Amino acid sequence: MSRHLGLFATATRYAVTEHVRNRFAMVLVAVFIPLWTMLAYSVMPDSPARMRLRATGEMLAPRGNEITEISGALNAVTLITGFMMFAATFSGHDFDRRLAMAGYPRAHLVLAKVAALAMASAAVSAYATAVTCLIWTPRQPVLLAVALFGAALTYGVLGVGFGAVMRREVEGMFAILMTSIIDLGLQNPITSSGSESPVTRFLPSYGAMQASTAAGFSTADVPGHVAVQFSWFAGAGLVALLAFHRRTRNALLPASRPHLPGPRRSSEDQAANAS
Repeated sequence: MSRHLGLFATATRYAVTEHVRNRFAMVLVAVFIPLWTMLAYSVMPDSPARMRLRATGEMLAPRGNEITEISGALNAVTLITGFMMFAATFSGHDFDRRLAMAGYPRAHLVLAKVAALAMASAAVSAYATAVTCLIWTPRQPVLLAVALFGAALTYGVLGVGFGAVMRREVEGMFAILMTSIIDLGLQNPITSSGSESPVTRFLPSYGAMQASTAAGFSTADVPGHVAVQFSWFAGAGLVALLAFHRRTRNALLPASRPHLPGPRRSSEDQAANAS
């Protein structure tokens, strides 16, 4: 047991260190989250927008700038965690492959990435919740933090999956960006007239959007939609695990193995075969 804990601790330490060394991600956390959420709150009109919260069935009339700020906070945390996990996976896949081929357990490498993702998601979500509470006062700040955390986890494992299958860095960055824009843009009742479409139930952050909206403007508990978001995390995590397993498998194909010459035959044997 101590050996497994040691392997897990070592892999986790390297994973966390790689995130900390990502200075661009640190700048995004420090600057992008408050900038984007504050702009969403200050630029959008504060007139009430009537909407039905599917999580509870009740009719709400949140201010337009407040509901847009929630959408902006979700967009910020999903982009940042997705970028962080994609960058770590994309840049470190050769190192992970060498470790796996050298005998380092892939289960420990995967668990270390999940642990690093959980720590990064918790920090980013707590920061985004604190910034939101400084701008305006949601009714359930803890539920808001949980919703942001679930969305961050989901996009983090999506980043791992993209990092394991994409061949170029720009492809993965574009995939994460467009996924988050389409996902959250369609669910914002201020910017999308189809926010109540049944299609939105299948979007990656649907559970988080419903839970965070309830956290901002309702006192009702929505454990079912929180569970939906973590189910998305589990499903996306399984796909990312399969992609990571495929990327770190033994890359030595039979054709690339060195040719071992057979035993040399004597001149008498060669002459006999020739005759």
